[in-house]
Amino acid sequence: MAPIIIRKRHTVRKGEATELVRRLEEELGAEAGIFNADRIEVAETGGSLRFYLLDKRPLLFERDGVLFPTLHGAMARPFTARRITVDMGAVRFVVNGADIMRPGIVGVSDDILAGRPALVVEERHGKPLAVCLARMDAEAMRAETAGKVCKNIHHVGDEIWGLEV
Repeated sequence: MAPIIIRKRHTVRKGEATELVRRLEEELGAEAGIFNADRIEVAETGGSLRFYLLDKRPLLFERDGVLFPTLHGAMARPFTARRITVDMGAVRFVVNGADIMRPGIVGVSDDILAGRPALVVEERHGKPLAVCLARMDAEAMRAETAGKVCKNIHHVGDEIWGLEV
């Protein structure tokens, strides 16, 4: 795993912060307000990955135009939207970067949309394990019995998890 190198970092303007919260509302709904902060900084990597620092911590990330909380953000400011719950047997695979397979899923929130990010949590304590891109809507995901249903884009122990700014 290659370390992430921050190329540029600056404070966002008030208008940009408002737009950021609006974009986050598309993903989290009304819960996006928990990610408001007095000072929001953007840290650019030079590639398609960008981080938003709230209180000097990378709590949001954007990859290929998709904005969502990092795992640290999901733990620091818990939200209930866009959740996929996996059984304890799937945990070790998910935290090692595996895509989410249908047999390991025990719960899917109704707001999961195809091509949009979702938070993967474990069933016992609800702890965040990964951020994934759903391959299908919630209803189709529930109807499936086998196969990959989500692509893992950020998991515990990856380069985003270990980012220090």
